[in-house]
Amino acid sequence: MEARMKNPAMVLPGAMQALLSLGKAIDQAGLPKVTVDLVLLRASQINGCSVCVDMHARDLRKEGQSDERLFAVAAWRETPYFTDAERAALALAEEVTRLADGGQVSDEVWDAAADHFSETELAAVIMAIANVNLWNRLNATVRQIAGSAW
Repeated sequence: MEARMKNPAMVLPGAMQALLSLGKAIDQAGLPKVTVDLVLLRASQINGCSVCVDMHARDLRKEGQSDERLFAVAAWRETPYFTDAERAALALAEEVTRLADGGQVSDEVWDAAADHFSETELAAVIMAIANVNLWNRLNATVRQIAGSAW
Protein backbone atom coordinates (compact mmCIF):
# COMPACT_ATOMS: atom_id res chain seq x y z
CA MET A 1 0.00 0.00 0.00
CA GLU A 2 1.12 3.48 -0.75
CA ALA A 3 -0.49 6.83 -0.05
CA ARG A 4 -1.41 8.93 -3.07
CA MET A 5 0.09 12.05 -1.50
CA LYS A 6 0.80 13.61 1.87
CA ASN A 7 -2.22 14.40 3.96
CA PRO A 8 -3.78 17.56 2.44
CA ALA A 9 -3.80 19.21 5.88
CA MET A 10 -0.01 19.05 5.78
CA VAL A 11 0.21 20.40 2.24
CA LEU A 12 -2.17 23.36 2.43
CA PRO A 13 -0.60 26.18 4.46
CA GLY A 14 -2.53 26.87 7.66
CA ALA A 15 -4.84 23.86 7.39
CA MET A 16 -3.13 21.66 9.96
CA GLN A 17 -2.99 24.46 12.51
CA ALA A 18 -6.70 25.16 12.02
CA LEU A 19 -7.62 21.51 12.53
CA LEU A 20 -5.37 21.19 15.58
CA SER A 21 -6.91 24.36 17.04
CA LEU A 22 -10.37 22.88 16.62
CA GLY A 23 -9.20 19.73 18.38
CA LYS A 24 -7.88 21.81 21.29
CA ALA A 25 -11.21 23.64 21.62
CA ILE A 26 -13.02 20.28 21.73
CA ASP A 27 -10.59 18.98 24.36
CA GLN A 28 -11.25 22.02 26.57
CA ALA A 29 -15.04 21.60 26.64
CA GLY A 30 -15.08 19.33 29.68
CA LEU A 31 -16.12 16.09 28.02
CA PRO A 32 -14.49 12.88 29.26
CA LYS A 33 -11.64 12.06 26.86
CA VAL A 34 -12.84 8.46 26.67
CA THR A 35 -16.26 9.60 25.43
CA VAL A 36 -14.67 11.75 22.74
CA ASP A 37 -12.36 8.94 21.64
CA LEU A 38 -15.24 6.43 21.49
CA VAL A 39 -17.11 8.83 19.21
CA LEU A 40 -14.03 9.35 17.04
CA LEU A 41 -13.48 5.60 16.77
CA ARG A 42 -17.11 4.87 15.87
CA ALA A 43 -17.30 7.52 13.14
CA SER A 44 -13.97 6.30 11.75
CA GLN A 45 -15.25 2.72 11.68
CA ILE A 46 -18.33 3.81 9.73
CA ASN A 47 -16.18 5.75 7.26
CA GLY A 48 -13.62 2.98 6.90
CA CYS A 49 -10.69 5.24 7.83
CA SER A 50 -7.94 2.81 8.82
CA VAL A 51 -5.65 5.61 10.03
CA CYS A 52 -8.23 6.98 12.46
CA VAL A 53 -9.53 3.57 13.57
CA ASP A 54 -5.97 2.57 14.41
CA MET A 55 -5.17 5.85 16.16
CA HIS A 56 -8.34 6.13 18.25
CA ALA A 57 -8.30 2.47 19.28
CA ARG A 58 -4.70 2.96 20.44
CA ASP A 59 -5.68 6.15 22.28
CA LEU A 60 -8.47 4.31 24.08
CA ARG A 61 -6.10 1.50 25.05
CA LYS A 62 -3.63 4.09 26.45
CA GLU A 63 -6.52 5.53 28.46
CA GLY A 64 -6.94 2.11 30.09
CA GLN A 65 -10.02 0.97 28.19
CA SER A 66 -10.66 -2.77 28.22
CA ASP A 67 -10.45 -5.01 25.18
CA GLU A 68 -14.16 -5.74 25.63
CA ARG A 69 -15.02 -2.07 25.18
CA LEU A 70 -12.64 -1.61 22.24
CA PHE A 71 -13.88 -4.69 20.43
CA ALA A 72 -17.52 -3.79 21.04
CA VAL A 73 -17.60 -0.20 19.77
CA ALA A 74 -19.01 -1.28 16.40
CA ALA A 75 -21.75 -3.23 18.19
CA TRP A 76 -22.25 -0.91 21.17
CA ARG A 77 -26.05 -1.33 21.21
CA GLU A 78 -25.75 -5.07 21.82
CA THR A 79 -23.24 -4.91 24.68
CA PRO A 80 -23.34 -3.89 28.34
CA TYR A 81 -19.98 -2.09 28.23
CA PHE A 82 -21.06 1.53 27.72
CA THR A 83 -22.67 4.13 29.95
CA ASP A 84 -25.89 5.87 28.99
CA ALA A 85 -23.95 9.05 28.17
CA GLU A 86 -21.52 7.12 25.97
CA ARG A 87 -24.44 5.44 24.21
CA ALA A 88 -26.04 8.82 23.54
CA ALA A 89 -22.77 10.14 22.11
CA LEU A 90 -22.26 7.02 19.97
CA ALA A 91 -25.81 7.24 18.59
CA LEU A 92 -25.25 10.90 17.73
CA ALA A 93 -21.95 10.04 16.06
CA GLU A 94 -23.65 7.45 13.89
CA GLU A 95 -26.49 9.71 12.78
CA VAL A 96 -24.24 12.71 12.07
CA THR A 97 -21.76 10.54 10.19
CA ARG A 98 -24.52 8.97 8.10
CA LEU A 99 -26.31 12.18 7.06
CA ALA A 100 -25.48 11.39 3.42
CA ASP A 101 -27.56 8.21 3.71
CA GLY A 102 -30.66 10.40 3.47
CA GLY A 103 -31.39 10.82 7.13
CA GLN A 104 -31.21 13.51 9.71
CA VAL A 105 -30.39 13.48 13.37
CA SER A 106 -33.59 12.18 14.91
CA ASP A 107 -35.29 13.92 17.80
CA GLU A 108 -34.84 10.76 19.87
CA VAL A 109 -31.07 10.73 19.38
CA TRP A 110 -30.80 14.50 19.88
CA ASP A 111 -32.89 14.45 23.07
CA ALA A 112 -30.85 11.58 24.54
CA ALA A 113 -27.62 13.46 23.88
CA ALA A 114 -29.06 16.70 25.26
CA ASP A 115 -30.10 14.85 28.42
CA HIS A 116 -26.50 13.80 29.10
CA PHE A 117 -24.45 16.78 28.00
CA SER A 118 -24.47 20.51 28.68
CA GLU A 119 -24.81 22.82 25.70
CA THR A 120 -21.03 23.34 25.61
CA GLU A 121 -20.38 19.60 25.88
CA LEU A 122 -22.96 18.87 23.20
CA ALA A 123 -21.34 21.45 20.94
CA ALA A 124 -18.01 19.72 21.53
CA VAL A 125 -19.44 16.29 20.69
CA ILE A 126 -20.90 17.65 17.45
CA MET A 127 -17.66 19.42 16.55
CA ALA A 128 -15.65 16.27 17.35
CA ILE A 129 -17.89 14.23 15.06
CA ALA A 130 -17.60 16.81 12.27
CA ASN A 131 -13.83 17.07 12.74
CA VAL A 132 -13.23 13.32 12.62
CA ASN A 133 -15.44 13.05 9.55
CA LEU A 134 -13.20 15.64 7.88
CA TRP A 135 -10.05 13.73 8.90
CA ASN A 136 -11.62 10.47 7.68
CA ARG A 137 -12.37 11.99 4.29
CA LEU A 138 -8.88 13.45 3.95
CA ASN A 139 -7.22 10.16 4.87
CA ALA A 140 -9.48 7.99 2.72
CA THR A 141 -9.16 10.23 -0.32
CA VAL A 142 -5.37 10.18 -0.37
CA ARG A 143 -5.16 6.61 0.98
CA GLN A 144 -3.17 7.36 4.11
CA ILE A 145 -1.74 4.19 5.61
CA ALA A 146 -2.57 3.18 9.17
CA GLY A 147 0.46 3.42 11.41
CA SER A 148 2.42 5.62 9.01
CA ALA A 149 3.56 9.16 9.60
CA TRP A 150 1.91 11.80 7.47
